[in-house]
Amino acid sequence: MQKRKLGKSGLEVSAIGLGCMGLNYHRGPAPDRKEMIALVRAAVERGVTFFDTAEVYGPFTNEELVGEALASVKKGIVIATKFGFDLGPGGTGAPNSRPERIRQVAEDSLKRLRVEAVDLFYQHRVDPNVPIEDVAGAVKELIAQGKVRHFGLSEAGASTILRAHAVQPVTAVQSEYSLWWREPEAEVLPACDELGIGFVPFSPLGRGFLTGKMDETTTFGGNDNRTTLPRFTPEALKANQPLVHLLEDIGRKKKATPAQIALAWLLAQKPWIVPIPGTTKLHRLDENIGAAAIELTEQDLRAIAEAVSKISVLGDRYPATQAGMTGR
Repeated sequence: MQKRKLGKSGLEVSAIGLGCMGLNYHRGPAPDRKEMIALVRAAVERGVTFFDTAEVYGPFTNEELVGEALASVKKGIVIATKFGFDLGPGGTGAPNSRPERIRQVAEDSLKRLRVEAVDLFYQHRVDPNVPIEDVAGAVKELIAQGKVRHFGLSEAGASTILRAHAVQPVTAVQSEYSLWWREPEAEVLPACDELGIGFVPFSPLGRGFLTGKMDETTTFGGNDNRTTLPRFTPEALKANQPLVHLLEDIGRKKKATPAQIALAWLLAQKPWIVPIPGTTKLHRLDENIGAAAIELTEQDLRAIAEAVSKISVLGDRYPATQAGMTGR
């Protein structure tokens, strides 16, 4: 597995990480826990060193799963987790990035992850009630205490990133980014480039859509959050197929799958971009890892850009009720 550094921080991780949310949360009925622990360990055996979780996944149970899976393989492993919601006793689940809450989350996450320090501690969503300077200051104190190693932001806008970075250098920004959601290119990626911050795309495969395994007949059961997302209505799934067809066409030339082309495209954008596709299946893990070996030439990238410019993606990323939580 190739390695990449997240910006100028010096934090080195595998070129492709593993998003762990779906191992037991938000993607339908939870898979067998032992099987998911085995999957995480299989990822380590294949060279993956970057694992992404959060206290809200479960809540708490995803961190526990990741902590158990990685307990015996600490060397060279980077675990990212997140704070930002009121999930304590009697918590409402609302955004909460008050410094005292951040400190409590850090203590609890250390125990669940079975680590001495959190490698990368993201603010999960910008809290409109807490100045970002206070958030960055709280994490700065945790870093000074040796409880956290690096500070990150998730779904933050460029101005917020700049303000936070002035207090405590930001190692990585995590946001959704893929061929069907390119908003970070407007302001966030340029800000990361200027400040020397790494960028971690979540949902790099469009929550599974860019794998080519979905159409208008696809259904989602259980607690799968895609049932609430405008891009996963039957109409949108049908209308957005041209993007998948493009990936399939390029994949045939490269002897690769649509998912691999989608990930290779992300890797080709910047050397400090590290996507974290999630999966619960070993063969998909191998498929995703294989994308790191695919080289897209400048000619390939120009052809993709030209083709994508002619495709209009149908459907918002989130329902209107959630849109205000992103991009501040």
